Amino acid sequence: MKEKTYVDDIDRTIYDIKNDDKDAYHIEAGLTPQIIEKISDEKQEPIWMREFRLKSLKIYNEMAVPDWGPSIEGLDMDHIATYVRPNTKMHGKWSDVPEEIKDTFERLEIPEAERKSLAGVGAQYDSEMVYHHVKAEVEAQGVIYSDIDSALKGEYGEMIRKHFMKLVKPNDHKFAALHGAVWSGGSFVYVPKGVSVEIPLQSYFRLNAPGAGQFEHTMIIVDEGAYLHFIEGCSAPRYSVANLHAGCVELFVHKNAKLRYSTIENWSKNMYNLNTKRALVEEG
Repeated sequence: MKEKTYVDDIDRTIYDIKNDDKDAYHIEAGLTPQIIEKISDEKQEPIWMREFRLKSLKIYNEMAVPDWGPSIEGLDMDHIATYVRPNTKMHGKWSDVPEEIKDTFERLEIPEAERKSLAGVGAQYDSEMVYHHVKAEVEAQGVIYSDIDSALKGEYGEMIRKHFMKLVKPNDHKFAALHGAVWSGGSFVYVPKGVSVEIPLQSYFRLNAPGAGQFEHTMIIVDEGAYLHFIEGCSAPRYSVANLHAGCVELFVHKNAKLRYSTIENWSKNMYNLNTKRALVEEG
């Protein structure tokens, strides 16, 4: 008799919730300069980011598929849609999120976790953040917790530009270059000098669309002598076609600061998970 394993015991029911495709914009599958330009246009990005994407695509096309890890021969980028925008904008109030999307996150118990034990929550659905909120007392400490797109186009644009893909560079490997070309969504956190965020922040990334990719970018900067615990969660339903997750996490931990970073990912077997995460930790 086959011995039962821990993996067999996992009940995937909660993660296999599927919603009908009601996206506002679904880019055609494949990878071309025209597709990259369309993504940048849809996101109304600064010109430097558009150029960064196109340079990353060039690097992607010049690099070989890495030979480490298991076979990924079933992954065909010609059949992956790299940008799917949900039929809603970003909200700061949970009640404003559309019912179907809200129901998915309710069943994943994200709002309940926020109410009970989190200082703030970000929720991404397919390629864009749909909700981001931080408690007033944390905001009053000068902590910035935002979707990265708003930070990029707002007052933190220069801070993003200074740090974006400086730890994980597009030429690190083929899928880092892919991320640089098609990234979308993700969270930006800045904790000022000496500030201690005692309750965790959490971002949750949910991929709903079949045959699509999710490429969120998480950037966390914990300044001198500060403290943060950040939790990231990811999941997607099971489909009969390949999906791709190629996110990127960059963690900057300054002198005498402390960051506890936790990630919990629940993927089904049709998901190619090619995440890249790196931290720069200064003295102390």
